[in-house]
Amino acid sequence: MASSIWDGARGCIYGGAVGDAMGGSTEGYTPQAIRERFGGYVTDFMGPFNPNWQTARPHAPFHKGDGHITDDTHMVLALTNVYAEVRDHLDAYHMAELFVREIADKVVYIPELERETVLQNRLFLAEKYLVLRLRHAHADPREAGVGNIVNCGAAMYMAPVGIVNAGNPAGAYREALEIAGAHQSSYGREAAAVMAAAVAAALRPRASVDTVIEAVLELAKDGTRLAIEATTTAARRCRDWKEAIEVLREAIRPFDTVGENYREPGLDARKPSRTKAIEELPVALGLLVATGGDYVQTVYGGVNYGRDSDSIASMGGAIAGALGGEAAVPRGWIERVSGASRKDFRAAADTLATVALEVLEKDRRRFEERLENFPHGVRT
Repeated sequence: MASSIWDGARGCIYGGAVGDAMGGSTEGYTPQAIRERFGGYVTDFMGPFNPNWQTARPHAPFHKGDGHITDDTHMVLALTNVYAEVRDHLDAYHMAELFVREIADKVVYIPELERETVLQNRLFLAEKYLVLRLRHAHADPREAGVGNIVNCGAAMYMAPVGIVNAGNPAGAYREALEIAGAHQSSYGREAAAVMAAAVAAALRPRASVDTVIEAVLELAKDGTRLAIEATTTAARRCRDWKEAIEVLREAIRPFDTVGENYREPGLDARKPSRTKAIEELPVALGLLVATGGDYVQTVYGGVNYGRDSDSIASMGGAIAGALGGEAAVPRGWIERVSGASRKDFRAAADTLATVALEVLEKDRRRFEERLENFPHGVRT
């Protein structure tokens, strides 16, 4: 287990970044196609799936692979910067005022583009929607996510919310639900809240895979809860991550709207629903169960699952890293991704740990103030 908030935060941020980078090479493909392309299961950093990645569709001109983080981790770092500025809990208005600035105005190095530019130039349409709705359409930040395609776009960067609310899954859930409303609706917003809760639960003293799953099932609603129940129940029958890949795809299928051809979603894909769920988070939690929380094995499962593999490996890696701490993530992998992506993940993790301690103290003072101002002498 992580030994402190510092250790857990580093494990979480390192773990998510490494999973994201390793999964970039396999994103969008079937498990069979991945094994055919790379000559077996992917258990290390690989080059792009398409050697002619500069022009190959659908990823052109992104250099996915070779230790490059994707939009998942860029968004994690952007949200970390907002926490560093606010140094308190966030709401939807912080997303409009500060997070959009991180996306649209701040020049950063984008390894998949091999150049410096604003993050908006790398993002998928569902994430560019933030800029459209919040900056250009001046939508109410609390409901700006309405109308967006329902996907994992908000869930993929909610680990910082879990770190800042370490030990308090319900608090992480509520805060993530609030800020994710600026980006997503329906089960996309719900998954963001559950992802934050999972990280917060993983950072509890004596946390385990079972306590994390128990915590998220207490909070998750509708199809998201049912999907997590289905994948984690199915995962308990698996001997390892290799067996889990097919089992988890079968378990999530009734809740998935994208369909079997990931590159050509069905006509009902990614629409709001009370009964459906994103695929990525329930599968990541299933892999966590199937591997007993082992960081490396959880990431391997996500990478070789295919489809949205970078997000699955990133979410599973962040939760497993929060559970196991910095030592759970192989040092060589951390160095590879840090160097190839030109990012200081340790600084980001330590910033979040510091903010978490500051917020904890502010919460304590706020609670003490509430106690002082609570009506006395009231009898039932």
